[in-house]
Amino acid sequence: MAVKVRLRRMGAHKKPFYRVVVADARSPRDGKCIEEIGYYNPMSQPEEIKLDIEKYDAWIKNGAQPTSRVRTIVSNYRTKN
Repeated sequence: MAVKVRLRRMGAHKKPFYRVVVADARSPRDGKCIEEIGYYNPMSQPEEIKLDIEKYDAWIKNGAQPTSRVRTIVSNYRTKN
């Protein structure tokens, strides 16, 4: 089973926020996920990122592939903290 760390879109029309989730690569963007590991709110100033970095690292160590946007968000999170 191919596993990805990706974003799930939530929120109202034109007011999105995203949950960082671990999901099967074949499932739809907002479909069933294995685990939620954080959230990302690009609408707030400054952008709000909350992430359980230990769970993220564990999933990456077990073979999960992050999307390019998640990779960018995590690198920004690590530089801030």
